[in-house]
Order: sequence, then structure tokens, then C-alpha cells
Amino acid sequence: MKLLVTGGAGFIGSNFIRYILRARPGVSVINLDKLTYAGNLENLAGLESHPRYSFIRGDICNRHLVSDIMSGGVDAVINFAAESHVDRSIMDASPFVETNVRGTQVLLDAAVAYWKERLNGRAAAGAERPVIFIQVSTDEVYGSLGPEGRFTEESPLKPSSPYSASKAAADLLALAYHRTHGLPVIVTRCSNNYGPYQFPEKLIPLMITNALEGRPLPVYGDGLNVRDWLHVEDHCRALELVLFRGRPGEIYNIGGHGERPNIEVVQMILRLLNKPESLIRFVKDRPGHDRRYAIDPSKITRELGWRPRYTFEEGLAETVEWYVKNRFWWERIKSGEYREYYMKMYGE
Repeated sequence: MKLLVTGGAGFIGSNFIRYILRARPGVSVINLDKLTYAGNLENLAGLESHPRYSFIRGDICNRHLVSDIMSGGVDAVINFAAESHVDRSIMDASPFVETNVRGTQVLLDAAVAYWKERLNGRAAAGAERPVIFIQVSTDEVYGSLGPEGRFTEESPLKPSSPYSASKAAADLLALAYHRTHGLPVIVTRCSNNYGPYQFPEKLIPLMITNALEGRPLPVYGDGLNVRDWLHVEDHCRALELVLFRGRPGEIYNIGGHGERPNIEVVQMILRLLNKPESLIRFVKDRPGHDRRYAIDPSKITRELGWRPRYTFEEGLAETVEWYVKNRFWWERIKSGEYREYYMKMYGE
């Protein structure tokens, strides 16, 4: 199987590439990434000469490029490519609509154009159709929960930010291509991921790296916003199952059974690093900040047998240790040095 992984130089995408190459010797990967600020080829260091891996720098909004890649022979697309930082979407929604909505449309159009005849031929021959388009989404499309209950695949979409609205639009577009064209599409919606190689503007890596530098740890509002935390490797295992065994046209929620208020997460990080809570700074809450997310992963457990292997305590301790040991990696990001490398490489 040859996979086209879009956004594979980002946090979840790079972890997935490393995972799938290790777990599936029969899988090869083409990584298409624009290398925006959150894309970092250092996340994939050591794979440059891997015989089943190749990298193409490019934009998923580029129709000609996407079509050329698919026409070279691709069996499945896993779309990680997205602008994903809520605060940035509040400041300027345009890149989120461009990449998350129009980019997804370009990928879907190319998939339909390339595979429709091929899939019809396979169906006529009695061969099984592959899962060819996985749209990787987020629990944020459901909006904010009250103090009780969890999101299911049937929960209404009530996005609160331009980011989550753009992801909801992309999800609906992908599902519409399944209904309209018969394209085998699956949508996955995960809770908050954490783990190695996460860009340090997100909560957990920001708190870890600021604490290691002795800098203040900014916490929005009262710190009681609740998130369900999912270790990135558990997410990768779920996506592997969806790829090989998921049902086209379905949505699968992927949650880590790791609900915690943000302030508790920050306090856990400080204890693991033996740093004082005096570093915490409560700051003005961001507009439209959802109070609570929680995922019910019963469907993917029931249908595909997936369960998270990491408890939040185990996963967080391992993640903190990774950032302690890989200071060079995140210091280059926070200083901007990693971008200078790409400017030289690509003549920018």
C-alpha cells in the first residue's frame, strides 16, 4: 500500500509516519507538506534515506501538484494538513479557510478524478475497495460540553472558533463526496493530542518548555477549562485500524479517557519538573473559549477493538522526559532557527 500523507511534517502527521513505517513493512509513504511555521522536517530526522519514504514540499491547494502525485499511484490519502492553532484563527481566519476547506476540496476532487474509474474496475472484478480518504479532524467541531456527558459521532456540530468551523466544513465536504461520488471516505475526530514533536505553542509543550526556561506559564481564565487528552501514539494506532478496517462513510471519535482541567495539567508538569507553581500566570481568557471537551470512543472500541494504551499520568511523564532530553529540538523552534534552514534549502 502506498499512502499519501498530507501535513506529514507536523506533530501528528510526523508521528504517524514514523509509526506506520515501523508497524507496517508493506506500507510506503509520500509526505506532502507545505512547511508552514508548524511544519518541521526535523520531526522526521533519520527517515531521509528510508526506502519506503519520500518527501514533497508543496501545498494541498495546488491542484496540478496533487493530481500529479495521485496519478503516480497512491492507494490511500490521510489528510493531516491543517492550520490548527485557535488563537491564530481568531487573529486571521483566512489561512484556515484556505488550507482546511479549499485544500481538502482539492484533495477530494483529485481523489475522485483519479480513482473513480479504478474503483469501478475493482468493484466489477469483485475486489475489495480500499479505504482511500481519511479526513483527520477534531473534537472541537462539536463545540463546548456542559459538566456532564461526552461527544458521540451523532453529536451536533457547534464549532466555536474560526479554526473549528473550518474543520467542520471540511468534514462535511468529505462526507458529501462519499454520498455524491461513492468515494470511500472516513472522518476521524480526536481529542487533544500530546507527545513528542508537538509545536511549542500548544498547551503541554508550551508549559514544559517555559518551565524548563524558568519563564512564566500563561494559563487562560481560571484554568478550569477541561480537555480530554490523547497520547499521539494511541491516536496513530487508531488511525492504522481505521485505514485497514474502518467502514467508508463513517465517523470515528478517538478519545483518550484523559479528562483534566488545564490548571491540573500545568500543575502536574511543574511537579514532574520540580518547578514552583509560582511560575503560573493567569491571563485574560481568549474569545469563545470552549469550557469542556470529552470524547466517547465506544464506537471505535466496539467496531475496531481500539483502546488507548497510555494513561494520562504515564503519557505525560514520558512526554516531559522527551522534552527534557530533546532541548535542542524545541530551542531551535522557539528561536526560529529551524525556519532559517528551510529558507536556505529552498532559496527563500
